[in-house]
Amino acid sequence: MDMEITKDSIIGDVIDAYPELAEIFFSFGMHCTSCPVARAESIEQAGEMHGIDVNELVDALCQAQTLLK
Repeated sequence: MDMEITKDSIIGDVIDAYPELAEIFFSFGMHCTSCPVARAESIEQAGEMHGIDVNELVDALCQAQTLLK
């Protein structure tokens, strides 16, 4: 599956399409990617809740996604 990952992407959709990217979320301190609430949040919403630089997270996810293609 090929999807564009943006700050508006839903975490559950990203994890479903690219399970390997869960490690990126973990490395940013977001360990609840399987929680039903977290899976329904956008990357931006979750990032704000965790005090994470959303742009940095999205960049890291996109870089990792490129390696998976």
